[in-house]
Amino acid sequence: MSAEHESHGNTPAAWTAVALITIAFLIGTYGVMTANWPVFWIGGVGGTIGGGAVGKVMAMMGMGTPSDTAAH
Repeated sequence: MSAEHESHGNTPAAWTAVALITIAFLIGTYGVMTANWPVFWIGGVGGTIGGGAVGKVMAMMGMGTPSDTAAH
């Protein structure tokens, strides 16, 4: 058995992206439940996109999976 996937996404970039996207989903859920559509679109959808972008930028800054194991 090879050790190709030893990190399983356990990096600061991945954890930050997951935390931000989870918070955005909670905000979006609140917006839908209260029929507050600006909260849904800005906090939920916008926050989800922003969380993904933050995770990608952090990965590009070297806080993600090393590039030699990401290709596998």
